Amino acid sequence: MPRPGPAALASLQTLFETKRGKVLPLPPNLARLYGCLRMPLPRSHTHVFSNFVTTLDGVVSLNTKGHASGGDISGSSAQDRMVMGLLRAVADVVIIGSGTLGVDRRHVWMAEAIFPALADDYRQLRKALGKRAAPLNVIVSGSGGVDLSLPVFVSGKVQALIVTTTAGAKRLLKQTVPDSVEIRAIRQSASANRHGASADRHGASADRHSASAISASAILDEVSRVSAGKLILVEGGPRLLGDFYSERLLDEQFLTLAPQIAGRDIGDRRLSLVMGKAFAPRDPLWGKLIDLRRGSSHLFLRYSFP
Repeated sequence: MPRPGPAALASLQTLFETKRGKVLPLPPNLARLYGCLRMPLPRSHTHVFSNFVTTLDGVVSLNTKGHASGGDISGSSAQDRMVMGLLRAVADVVIIGSGTLGVDRRHVWMAEAIFPALADDYRQLRKALGKRAAPLNVIVSGSGGVDLSLPVFVSGKVQALIVTTTAGAKRLLKQTVPDSVEIRAIRQSASANRHGASADRHGASADRHSASAISASAILDEVSRVSAGKLILVEGGPRLLGDFYSERLLDEQFLTLAPQIAGRDIGDRRLSLVMGKAFAPRDPLWGKLIDLRRGSSHLFLRYSFP
């Protein structure tokens, strides 16, 4: 079934917005579809934001073979994909865990890949913002169990940074490392003294344990050594996102609320927005709603966090 182009796509209805940040120069197609988009444009510090889609009962992944992607959650919503592309177009860096990479091994984390019909519009926006052709793709893998022949590493469409442990780096260097890929090893003993970060969303248990030595702050430190960009988009998975929240490094959460009840069985492996960290009741995290838009029965929420 062909996906709808921008002309056939309905515009989002703005229900609530606050005037925070600078109005971005969206090309006409994107301005019609999304409306006004404001973003902080910091010069001296990073602005970290995340984008997820969740069901009404809080499921972000069914975590089942063949049904682990966000499309199963959003109902393959074209408006959700449009927003995903828009946020990637704005970002200087996109960070994912190795498990997220494992869910869609052929994917490249750039705006054009998620909504090809708007590729020219996304490129126009990046050019107007003075950004490079595509955001730096950062893959976090504690074990280094990543296949360097995947498109994100060899297509030439993006520059890629792999943040791993010293053991993971040794494992990766047994493969041929493409010119577009840089590998940065975090000393586990140093990083483990910070808040631990789990890097993968659906990956093998070995990677979950070894990735726990990589903190979110250590990831951002390595990103800053490779990229001067300040707008950092975290796309998953839930364990990686939990570490950014735990270390109070996430500034904003974009969240698409899909009109679906997924449900859970007892002992179900379905994932929620944040995994591996518990905040309430001792240390709850409260956000402030700063933007709300509607697309059919989907709601597009945006929260800021102190």
